[in-house]
Amino acid sequence: MFGKVKSKKTLMAAVLTTCMTAGVSYQAQAMESIHFLIPGGAGGGWDSTARGTGEALSKAGIVDTISYENMSGGGGGKAIAHLIETAEQKQDTLMVNSTPIVIRSLSKVFPQSFRDLTPIAATIGDYGAFVVKKDSKYTDFQQVVADYKVNPRSIKIAGGSARGSMDHLVAAMAFKATGGDARQVRYVAYDAGGKAMAGLLSGETQLLSTGFSEALALAEAGEVRILVMTGSERNEAAPDVPTLKELGYDTTFVNWRGFFAAPGTSEAQQAEFIESLEKMYETPEWETVRSRNGWTEIFKPGPEFISFLETQEKEVGALMRELGFLK
Repeated sequence: MFGKVKSKKTLMAAVLTTCMTAGVSYQAQAMESIHFLIPGGAGGGWDSTARGTGEALSKAGIVDTISYENMSGGGGGKAIAHLIETAEQKQDTLMVNSTPIVIRSLSKVFPQSFRDLTPIAATIGDYGAFVVKKDSKYTDFQQVVADYKVNPRSIKIAGGSARGSMDHLVAAMAFKATGGDARQVRYVAYDAGGKAMAGLLSGETQLLSTGFSEALALAEAGEVRILVMTGSERNEAAPDVPTLKELGYDTTFVNWRGFFAAPGTSEAQQAEFIESLEKMYETPEWETVRSRNGWTEIFKPGPEFISFLETQEKEVGALMRELGFLK
């Protein structure tokens, strides 16, 4: 989300109170099963989020049976349509998603939005980051900004997705915060993160806009240096990397990741999903997964998640209109 990221907090009491008044009772026992529907292929952010969450839930004994299904296609639209069409048979299913469900809905990549599903909870956040190749002349982000202000077109920024996608919007947001014109950002779209990385290493671009967790992996492999990240404060996984905000550029961004159930999911089932996810945060199994991936907890269950999505939709929509991607 563009703006300040709240610390972990919960509306569980409100959710449980609502469900209890409807005559629902809860037992302190393991949930029977969760089937994770993943709208992309193996190895991506959605895949790692679903499988990491499933790993923690299973190893901590919170859920008895965990299963996974990867369903690529349509920018995530195929999985969304499938969950809606088979809703009655998918009451144990959680579909993972993130900021792109808002972006792609606004840009009509698919006709559905988060309103056609049952939002369960945002669970983690992954910030944006800007990296350069290891031998780049740029050693800090201010140097990039200085060159950008002289000639915005001299800075080519690679991203692993199309114009108007999250990588592009984060770059536009960042350079707008430096006092630049977001429309002058020279974003070079590649059709995969690996190709964007190759463009950076070959010198086709000067900067790569990517997720912070992906940037960490690239930096650990010795291929790049991370110049800056978009969190509200430095991250323990890379304490030497400054934030845009501390450099004087007043903006933050977090790519939330979270889970949606099928439309029509009962209040009792929603509460059981939320309760299981909240329990997970207190386990060492979750801490192992979280720290391994450099994730930040941003637990927003039920109504809080819906409010968060509505706010992000307004903010992202405003930037997309400024860039000419929406009328």
